[in-house]
Amino acid sequence: MTFWQTKARLYLDLIRWNRPAGWLVLLWPTLGALWVAAGGFPGWHLLGVFVLGTILMRSAGCCVNDVADRKFDLHVKRTAQRPVTTGKVSAKEALAVAAVLALLAFALVLTTNPLTISMSFAALVLTLVYPFAKRFVSMPQAVLGLAFGMGIPMAFAAASAQMPALAWVLMLGNLFWVLAYDTEYAMVDRDDDLKIGIRTSAITLGRLDVPVILCFYLISIGIWAIALKKYAFGALFYIAIVVALGQVVWHFTLIRERSREGCFRAFSQNHWLGFTVFVGIAASYAVA
Repeated sequence: MTFWQTKARLYLDLIRWNRPAGWLVLLWPTLGALWVAAGGFPGWHLLGVFVLGTILMRSAGCCVNDVADRKFDLHVKRTAQRPVTTGKVSAKEALAVAAVLALLAFALVLTTNPLTISMSFAALVLTLVYPFAKRFVSMPQAVLGLAFGMGIPMAFAAASAQMPALAWVLMLGNLFWVLAYDTEYAMVDRDDDLKIGIRTSAITLGRLDVPVILCFYLISIGIWAIALKKYAFGALFYIAIVVALGQVVWHFTLIRERSREGCFRAFSQNHWLGFTVFVGIAASYAVA
């Protein structure tokens, strides 16, 4: 294998290319918001901007996160072999990759409008802040929820050049979804995180983790269902909501024993819940 082939494999590992669940959970609520803001299919330009932009910014965020956590990751079973942690990719190199990816995402945003461009700076700040939140915040997943939700108001800004209250309500609903699935993720590393002193929602909630996660899911789905009552036409949206609730029950069966395997599986399958809600929204506009 050549030098550049080796580098390419390391960079793909750095941005979690083989784990698309991370960008899919970002993508579906963003596209749902885009469909609502546009009143249906938003056009290929905006669809391309938000799909590619989501992938690029999630990849850039992974680079920044790995640099920030490189000393912690060394002591966590799941993350000990990450490229920055092992030294196969230097911190400066990872930040350079993050900068290139973020610039590419910004180039996409520049094809939209001034409101969306201004919102992208707030999104960038949250992306940079989150990796350090676990040092100071008892539930850093809330900071992640804000970062992951920025695509929602940006979608409204790009599609309608407005920032209606609905955008922020949907962002709030998404925040609770992120709290749910990222707490599942944090449960995987809870034993290691306790040893090294990292703060996570799984540690903060303790034995209340499972019931609170279920509450987070229900609040999230409830907010989206109520907020979109006037915008998602027909029965298809509510069928999707029922299917999403069924997935919440399935998640409970996966996390109730708090096993690493069950919690990780629950987290990694969350993109199906987001996909279900998005399909309900898109389908309701398609048949309206």
